[in-house]
Amino acid sequence: MFKHIAKIVLTSFLFATFGAIAEQNTPIQNIQLGPRPFFLVSQMNDSPLKRKLQSCTNGPFKKSNFSIGHRGAALMFPEHTVESYEAAARMGAGVMECDVTFTKDKELVCRHAQNDLHTTTNILLTPLAAKCTKPFTPFDPSTKTPASAECRASDITLAEFKSLRGKMDGFNPKALTAQEFMAGTPAWRTDLYSGPTSGTLMSHKESIALFKRLGVKMTPELKEASVTMPFEGFTQQQYAQKMIDEYKQAGVKPSQVLPQSFNEQDILYWIQNEPSFAKQAVFLDAAETVKDLPSLEKLKDYKRKGVKIVAPPIFALLTLEDGKLVPSAYAKNVKKAELDIITWSLERSGVMALDKGGWYYQSVTAGIHHEGDILEALHVLNKDVGIRGIFSDWPATVTFYANCMGLK
Repeated sequence: MFKHIAKIVLTSFLFATFGAIAEQNTPIQNIQLGPRPFFLVSQMNDSPLKRKLQSCTNGPFKKSNFSIGHRGAALMFPEHTVESYEAAARMGAGVMECDVTFTKDKELVCRHAQNDLHTTTNILLTPLAAKCTKPFTPFDPSTKTPASAECRASDITLAEFKSLRGKMDGFNPKALTAQEFMAGTPAWRTDLYSGPTSGTLMSHKESIALFKRLGVKMTPELKEASVTMPFEGFTQQQYAQKMIDEYKQAGVKPSQVLPQSFNEQDILYWIQNEPSFAKQAVFLDAAETVKDLPSLEKLKDYKRKGVKIVAPPIFALLTLEDGKLVPSAYAKNVKKAELDIITWSLERSGVMALDKGGWYYQSVTAGIHHEGDILEALHVLNKDVGIRGIFSDWPATVTFYANCMGLK
């Protein structure tokens, strides 16, 4: 009797387990956008664009390569986690980003920075906190010194990294305990998907396997190391090569990969050593303000060196003319240099009506008035600037727009 019951339980367990695996391996066909894109349309001023978008509200909606999942769907899901990527795929992102850094044993993992584990994972509440470069230090009320910590992927092994759980990026500078330090999620985000059984971290290889199953293109960003390079004999060139090699080992075609870096030398390395992958290499622009943007001659120099795609932040591409959003001088220069453009990052600015778009819209702050301006800006970036894609923390917004405008 006991054996019979055990057999039933085991059979049920195996069925549930393999059923879940089969479900995970099934490509997502039914794109679901949720209410946010339609809320944004409702917040727009009356215009031909608003009426056009209103005409598209019933779909159907398909995946679009114009829609790039920035760290997945990081507006509400812990970035660079299985759950974040799957959410982005369900929202129709045709391209997915894994920011690539490395662990102590030189294994590649998905993380926005090598030294962000203290703000993006639960490491401070685990025994691995003892391995952090800088331990947690509480807020000092007498000197007003903020609470701090620094935990790097390079402090721990891949196995240790995989034991952690992702959380929403943020910290509380007035924290007196590690628990309080972790409770720093901006109010316009949510911790609803940051529980102890979610926030599944990934190696770079695992992200490739997941993206293949989801049927999306891949845009890995080689992140600057927080440690001094070479790291225990691991050179920058080996780092750049290892990232590409993992796509080769997984049998991913170069046409499915858009490797990124802020480091010009990484881009030039790929152009020289991996020309098939470098055809879609994305040179990210690190400009903090408009005055930091490269000149037309510099952009032409990029082109001469073999760069084909540049990726500046949104503010670099927009300016105001009679109160309206229009392409910036820099955006026109990029086209004169015959470079393609991808930009970043939509849905990362909080409440537009309160913060006026923040850093990402600094060149057009006076023209930002309500949430619908997200779609107004997106339309100018597409129609007038001519971008080929945009990173978004909530890909549903871009997927909706792309489908309405017939973008693939």
